[in-house]
Amino acid sequence: MDTTALKNFAQKARVDLIHQVGAQLKLVLASDSLARREEEKAVRELEARIERKGKEVVVEEVAYTWFNRFCALRFIDVNRYSTVGVVSPSEAQTQPEILSDAKMGVFDENVVSNKTKEKVLDLLSGRLKSKDAQGEAYRLLLVSYCNHLNRTIPYLFERITDYTELLLPTNLLAVNSILAECRDAMTEEACKDVEVIGWLYQYYISEKKDDVFKNFKKGKKAGPREIPAATQLFTPHWIVRYLVENSLGRLWMLNHPKSNLIVKMEYYIKPEQEESDFLRISKPEEIKVCDTKWSVTIQQCEKQTPLKVA
Repeated sequence: MDTTALKNFAQKARVDLIHQVGAQLKLVLASDSLARREEEKAVRELEARIERKGKEVVVEEVAYTWFNRFCALRFIDVNRYSTVGVVSPSEAQTQPEILSDAKMGVFDENVVSNKTKEKVLDLLSGRLKSKDAQGEAYRLLLVSYCNHLNRTIPYLFERITDYTELLLPTNLLAVNSILAECRDAMTEEACKDVEVIGWLYQYYISEKKDDVFKNFKKGKKAGPREIPAATQLFTPHWIVRYLVENSLGRLWMLNHPKSNLIVKMEYYIKPEQEESDFLRISKPEEIKVCDTKWSVTIQQCEKQTPLKVA
């Protein structure tokens, strides 16, 4: 996979999204903003979060949230995991397929509520005045599909009924929008490999990681906000295979030397010398693993509580 385009897109997207979300935040928090009149609860929630975490942190969180969603939606579109393109156009079109369908009066009733459908149609027909009718209609459709995906991918698509929607960047239909750049970088070829998501994450935080390591050299410690950028790095599939096959795989082969598992372990390195000092197991369920990303506590490990890994 050629990751150059992914790197350029992810690094630029982070800067652009932080700027765009910050601009939206300024509009939303204005004393006479439309959001204050129509989404009072969401604005109060936003102000409370800013008070707790700070404006910069909130902007960065929301920017990253939308980056994740845009990339995931593009991957879903290209691989046709959904019936319609949410951020991608259909063949010979330039706008996202869900908007092109809406212009023809086509809506998925399982995704778009009647209330949203009516507002979208009013915007597109001109019955509801707007400075950017198509952009506003698309935002409504996009949020509907994100909320629909909450049923199947809740950890990524949390329901958008709060300030996250208010801070959704504008101009998503522009030729130089974040969505257009996402489509250009996440080509059909790139999206054949799920690792594209991992590379995008690593490149998205790469410049922040570089800043953290520069501070290390100056003797500065990393705070809670900086630690993820320094430690959460993408691990390519082949490295994961190598680590698993030469740890768990080796343990299994030491206990079951005649197992056919060995033919499936491409990266397995057979020990040069015979080993006798190893953990004795008879079945996989006896193996216990502790990994912080599975949120396993020290107490669980001490009690040897078996893990349930999806």
